[in-house]
Formats: sequence, C-alpha cells, structure tokens
Amino acid sequence: MKELLLFTDGSVNTKTKIGIGACLAVENSEISSEKLKKEVKIKQFENTSSTRLELETLLWALGEMASSENAIIVYTDSQNITGLLRRRERLEKNDFRSKNNRLMNNHDLYREFFRVIDEFECEFVKVTGHQPTRGKDKIHRLFTLVDRASRKALRKYRG
Repeated sequence: MKELLLFTDGSVNTKTKIGIGACLAVENSEISSEKLKKEVKIKQFENTSSTRLELETLLWALGEMASSENAIIVYTDSQNITGLLRRRERLEKNDFRSKNNRLMNNHDLYREFFRVIDEFECEFVKVTGHQPTRGKDKIHRLFTLVDRASRKALRKYRG
C-alpha cells in the first residue's frame, strides 16, 4: 500500500470572515518542494473562522481524492483537527452538544469529519507552523508550501 502525504492549511481574515484553504497531496517518493510548489491547490471559503477553515480545508482536500487504497498521512498545524480523534467518543455520545445542551460550534463539520475519515485510512500528524527555514526538515518544507500559498492568496484577495 502506497502512502499519500496530504498537507493542509488555511488563512482567514477575521474581519471579513473570508478564508483561503490550501492543500498539497504527494506520494511519499516525490518529495521535491520546488517542483511541488505548482501542485498546491487553493480554495476560498466564506463566513468562516480559523477553526472552521482548517476543517473545511481538510474536508475539501479529502473530497478531491476519491477513496483510495492509499494510506493517507495528513499533516496539519491545527490542534483542533489532531485532537478530534481523541474526542470522538465523547462528542458522538453527547450528540455534539455542550454541557449546557447547546449544539457545539462547528458540529456540522465535526460530523462530516468523522464520516469522511471513516472512508479513508488516515493518520494525523501535528506540525509546527511558521518555523525558521534553517530548522526545517522535508515535511516542514512541504507544509510551508501550503502555509505560504494560503497566506499569499488571502493577501491577494484583500486587494
């Protein structure tokens, strides 16, 4: 079984609630960041927040891939995403409701997240974003491609 590496990140303007998500999917063997810079995909999301955007971007990126026989390793700097699997049982048991019995923010995306990842063989890896270049390994250099693409696209959107 081949491994597919999926890098996702997003950048949001909190005033306009416009966000740009970026993703890059590569086979483990093709790690050359200069060539892959052109392969980064971006998408605009509206009425979003940073937490919501990270989930929307991941779901969009996984939706771009047909269910495959590849194992997918998802690299993200989103603590929310990497922590969702640990929280799954409690979230589903409480029907995505808070202690006050109110539906949680982003409950719709949490439900969709669990539905979608059940279709894929996914592993989630938390990466540290915004590191100095000299301290980056290959994985962090690839993550930087989606980080920069989302921030650059958001700056262009702002005009």
